[in-house]
Amino acid sequence: MHSPVLVLRLRSIGFYVYMQHHPSSLKRMVTKRRASAPNSNASRKKSAQEDNLNRESGSRVQHANIQASKAVADIVRTTLGPRSMLKMLLDAAGGIVVTNDGNAILRELDVAHPAAKSMIELSRTQDEEVGDGTTSVIVLAGEMLHVAEAFIDKNYHPTVICRAYNKALEDAISVLDKIAMPIDVNDRVTMLGLVKSCIGTKFTSRFGDLIADLALDATTTVGVDLGQGLREVDIKKYIKVEKIPGGQLEDSKVLKGIMFNKDVVAPGKMRRKIINPRIILLDCPLEYKKGENQTNAELVREEDWAVLLKMEEEYIENICMQILKFKPDLVITEKGLSDLACHYFSKAGVSAIRRLRKTDNNRIAKACGAVIVNRPDELQESDVGTGAGLFEVKKIGDEFFSFIVKCKDPKACTVLLRGASKDLLNEVERNLQDAMSVARNIIKHPKLLPGGGAAELTVSATLKQKSQSIEGIEKHANGENAWIGIDGNTGEISDMKERKIWDAYNVKAQTFKTAIEAASMLLRIDDIVSGIKKKQAPGAGQAPSKPTIEQEGDADNEQMIPETTSLLEIVAEIMVEKLFQLTANVEPPSTDSCPVSTYLGFRYLRR
Repeated sequence: MHSPVLVLRLRSIGFYVYMQHHPSSLKRMVTKRRASAPNSNASRKKSAQEDNLNRESGSRVQHANIQASKAVADIVRTTLGPRSMLKMLLDAAGGIVVTNDGNAILRELDVAHPAAKSMIELSRTQDEEVGDGTTSVIVLAGEMLHVAEAFIDKNYHPTVICRAYNKALEDAISVLDKIAMPIDVNDRVTMLGLVKSCIGTKFTSRFGDLIADLALDATTTVGVDLGQGLREVDIKKYIKVEKIPGGQLEDSKVLKGIMFNKDVVAPGKMRRKIINPRIILLDCPLEYKKGENQTNAELVREEDWAVLLKMEEEYIENICMQILKFKPDLVITEKGLSDLACHYFSKAGVSAIRRLRKTDNNRIAKACGAVIVNRPDELQESDVGTGAGLFEVKKIGDEFFSFIVKCKDPKACTVLLRGASKDLLNEVERNLQDAMSVARNIIKHPKLLPGGGAAELTVSATLKQKSQSIEGIEKHANGENAWIGIDGNTGEISDMKERKIWDAYNVKAQTFKTAIEAASMLLRIDDIVSGIKKKQAPGAGQAPSKPTIEQEGDADNEQMIPETTSLLEIVAEIMVEKLFQLTANVEPPSTDSCPVSTYLGFRYLRR
């Protein structure tokens, strides 16, 4: 009779031979074994993922999104209209911001809810697109979500609500197209009245005439005719607002040129006032050219040092002479300017300014007709700017400012704002940006809409008539009273055309589009999954260990067999369990009847 150890060995050999010829049986056994394991890696992975995820779904998500959106809308609701209130905010740097600009208010908020963040991004998008209507779009989107909440409670599917909103948007845009009135952008009186009406709800409305004048002058200055009735107005790139505390707000003005906070390099040797200057703009240093990498030079004799210095002087003299042969009066560079170059320029009676911002250099090029040059040896006569009428350096307060003004046909300008305090100047700048955006929108899209809520009333009446026939609104919906609105200052119902209360067409249309698209997007969200960042393990910075069976899985979290695992390793793993089961009731052999290695292996299985 065979001993127990011999029986186990024979069974092991037979099992291994069987598995070599029947690999499909092996795979089924491995899958069954791993699936039945109570502490499998798949279950551990799943539990770890659930611990690191926070998930909300269903109608609860939609209600939470609506409440968050309404909370954001309620913050800026009172800043809308001619009787708007101001908000005092404490920014991240500890400063105080007092404003009624919707985008400026929401920009300072730090919210955690995804829907609230989406609403704040909505205001930012509106500001970048048309520059105005940031408060209106938030309030309108909040109200549309609030109205949709009742339909959500009645188990209406969100896609049905969104489809209705999109159909209403099409009808609203068609109504706006019908009641819009064309305008002549060359009529300055009408344009001033329109810009003043659009900024009448701002904090600086009492300075409406001044703000409207500044905005209209600035936008018409930088406007470029593209032909076929199209005009390009880039107010962000070519209009600079310079705020200097002191004086009165009435001292603010639009300069027909550029102003920047720089003085000449050598004030005692260079001219600070030049009439009809010839201007050269550079984007290269007027210094000795250094190597791209660290350069070492070995000097054997003392005379070599003098030769090296002479080479540097000759290089700087060469580039200065290349510039001076065009007889400039003013040289401006964005990079450095050496003392030797300053000497050559001052000796020739040329003023120089160094380390100017690239944005200011681009504006100067647009204002005086110069071309920015990267290499002095490529300079041409056509690159010299001759369109400026005056260069002058003035001291305002404790700082020196350079003025390049009285330009013949400037396509860039500077708005100089003066005021009693920085807070006032900041608010005036925000209102001026809105006014310039309104003027730009009218120049690009010369259409007008009635203000005072008249456009919204007409759209509302038309949509109600389309949805159901209600007596009493057909007259307004047919366009007969499309210009009847509400004067926000007096509360009277009057003709907006007579009161000269207007709205820009593309601002109103963009407000409707953005609000409805945002409301539709938030309504279609039915699941919010947020991941919780796991703490880094102490050995996270070390190289990852080699992959094991527990580290690999398929898309369904089922355990997969690594390709590097051989058939023998799998057989050995299964054999350990089989041998343990077979030896559960068998006494261990003595060391006399079997090798020591077999005896130790048997004892290991019994542990």
